[in-house]
Amino acid sequence: MARALRTLTAIVLAFVGIAAANPFERPGDAQPRTEIDKLVFAQLETLEIQPARLCADAVFLRRAYLDVIGALPTAQQARTFLQDKNPDKRALLIDDLLARPEFADYWAMKWCDVLRVKAEFPINLWPNAVQAYHHWIRDALRRNMPYDRFARELLTANGSNFRVPQVNFYRAVQSKTPRGLAQAVALTFMGQRADNWDQARLAGMAAFFSQIDFRATGEWKEEIVVFDPDRPMTADPNGPPVKPVFPDGAAADIPPGADPREAFARWLITPDNPWFTRNIANRLWSWLLGRGIIHEPDDIRPDNPPANPELLALLEKELIAADYDLKSLYRLILNSTTYQLSCVPRSDKPEAAAHFALYPMRQLEAEVLIDALNQITGTTEKYSSEIPEPYTFIPESQRATDLADGSITSSFLEMFGRPSRDTGLESERTGRPTASQRLHMLNSSHIQRKIERSPALQALAKARNNPQQAINGIYLTILSRFPTEDELEAVNEYTRLQKNNNRTVAIDLIWSLINSPEFLCRH
Repeated sequence: MARALRTLTAIVLAFVGIAAANPFERPGDAQPRTEIDKLVFAQLETLEIQPARLCADAVFLRRAYLDVIGALPTAQQARTFLQDKNPDKRALLIDDLLARPEFADYWAMKWCDVLRVKAEFPINLWPNAVQAYHHWIRDALRRNMPYDRFARELLTANGSNFRVPQVNFYRAVQSKTPRGLAQAVALTFMGQRADNWDQARLAGMAAFFSQIDFRATGEWKEEIVVFDPDRPMTADPNGPPVKPVFPDGAAADIPPGADPREAFARWLITPDNPWFTRNIANRLWSWLLGRGIIHEPDDIRPDNPPANPELLALLEKELIAADYDLKSLYRLILNSTTYQLSCVPRSDKPEAAAHFALYPMRQLEAEVLIDALNQITGTTEKYSSEIPEPYTFIPESQRATDLADGSITSSFLEMFGRPSRDTGLESERTGRPTASQRLHMLNSSHIQRKIERSPALQALAKARNNPQQAINGIYLTILSRFPTEDELEAVNEYTRLQKNNNRTVAIDLIWSLINSPEFLCRH
């Protein structure tokens, strides 16, 4: 009976808010405010697609926290923002989040997926190199290193993979042949899948990376990555000599003894390069909006055109004008009406999502979800690895988004789609909900223990003298908003059915809310 009532509560609380007093959007039509919006809304008008309304403050608050720092706001942070009457509070929140240390932590996780930061097979960086590489990536994001410099350092570095972290870009490629290295460079910095190129084009690019040598040292698992001018310039081991040719077809003039990677990096990061700026602008848009202007974001090719070419060109122009300051592009996108649209569609046309007529609902990343569960319950997770040596121990206070090593995982992270970091493809991270995920959230002892033993939620459940305050606290903690009148009525009715057993009501309410799409998804 208790489980039946609990299931009923979950259904009521998941849908009554939308049906009665929609807490997800503001009334009225959304208006374009920025150059981004003008281009998006103009295209929507041409396609006769009505954009969604502007999202409500509570939705924006939660969305911005999750998208910028990969964490939920606390109940007090949510209460303060919702009660703030400053008309500029959204822009101020964006600036605050971009300056938070968690920004670098969360986006280092995203970049570690792309750069294949993993100690074990098949990448085999080993723990020392993983820690050095992760630290360099996070520090570059913390210092807001210009993206052109970020790319150049990864492409041209020489030295020990323990002491010069940037060289791990090459160490983290499974196939360390010239072609394999060229494919990794094209995927990461051009958004191109070079394994689909014609062989002559790939061979010309591979020549730039044919003089990289990997040399062992006396230290366990250390390796020196170095330019070796005595190595032949070829596309394949023991293959015939090949002249380096840029992907646009221009021949490269490499002076004798010069590192061809330097020439490639100079060509790549120039503002006139047709791929470099486009790739990162599109990838960043995809990370924030759930879909690239070119989709998939790492599959840029002539027969996969952008959904809105003028919009992508604008982002490229703005990034070049900002000298590749990525935070300036984050700020530009986050402050747009397009980003701040509701997830509730106003058009039934299937192409609405591809043209950004609404914010797409999508499931939280595995690391973000477990961190959110730990945050709202005040509990922790254990992560460790005995392989590879040395034994790796992770403090229980560390967030999953801070895990440097893709090899260190858990059954929860794997179940909810954490990527293996083997290829650098965005598609390695799976965000589709599965039956096993739902069953785990609904029925597992793992989740039940977190709820029932939560010191934070138990304190809320004990607010016997003020049940309204307890309900508000639970909603603010889990959904970052106050309950609607209909939701309050449903909870009060359930409280009467449970004969005012506040602890049971609180536990069932918490269970219901964390199993709702509103908690499990970005929206």
